Amino acid sequence: MTKKMLLSLLIGASVMVTAACGNEDDNTNEEETATEEQAAEENGETAEQPEMPEPDLEGVPDVVAEVNGEEIMKEEFENAYVGQFQQMAMQAQMSGQEVDQAQLKGQIAESLVSQRLLVQETEKREIEASEEEVNETLTVLAEQNGMASSDEFLAALEEQDLSEEEVRDQVSSQVKVDKLITEETGDTEVSEEEIQEFYDQVKAQQEEMGGEEVPPLEDIQSELEAQLLQQKENEAVQTLVAELREGAEVTVNI
Repeated sequence: MTKKMLLSLLIGASVMVTAACGNEDDNTNEEETATEEQAAEENGETAEQPEMPEPDLEGVPDVVAEVNGEEIMKEEFENAYVGQFQQMAMQAQMSGQEVDQAQLKGQIAESLVSQRLLVQETEKREIEASEEEVNETLTVLAEQNGMASSDEFLAALEEQDLSEEEVRDQVSSQVKVDKLITEETGDTEVSEEEIQEFYDQVKAQQEEMGGEEVPPLEDIQSELEAQLLQQKENEAVQTLVAELREGAEVTVNI
C-alpha cells in the first residue's frame, strides 16, 4: 500500500463524480480473457501480455487547481493520478483497450476539486472527527489491505514516506466528509418496487447479452438493495458538489 494508493483510496471513496458505468461489461471481458488464457496454457501456448503503459505526467502544472483560494498542488494530483492510472491500466491490459490519459487527468482534477469543496463544507459546518472514529477507520483500512492491525498499516505507510500525522489528517478529513454525506442523504431507503424494477433490468440485460442466468430475486435482494442505496448516495453527493461548486471560486489548470 503506497502513499499514492492511500490518497487515491481516500479521494475516490465517495466523490468520484464520474459514474462507474460498464463495470458489468468489464467483468465479463475479464472473465472471457481469463478463460482464453487458461485454454492457451492448457494447449501449451503462452499468451503474450501487452506491455504495461506508463503514466504521462508531462506538463502537469505546479498548481493544478484553486478552490476558494486553496491550492491543489502537483504532488497531490500526481499521487492520486498514478494510483487511479495503475488500476485502469491493469483493466485496459486485460481488455486490450488503451487508457485515455487526457480524460483521466480531467476526471482526477475534478475529483480533487470536489473533495476539496466537501472538506471545506465540513469546516463550514464545524463537523468533527473523534480520535475513536479515526482509529476505527484505520483499523478498517488495515483489514482491507490484509494487515493485522492499524499499527502495521501505519508502519507500512511510514516506509512510503507518509507520516502517521499525515495519515491521520487524511483519514480525519474522510471521516468528516462521510458524516457530511450522511447528513445529506439522511435515512435513505429503497422500496420493494425499486428493487423489483432493478432486478428486472439486470435480468433483461443478462438475457440480451446471453450471459449466465440471473439467480432468483430472493437470493440477491440484499446485494441489489445495497447497490441502489449506493446509487442514491452517489446522486446526493453529486447534487451537493454541484451546489457547492455553483457558489465557489474554482480554477482548474489542467
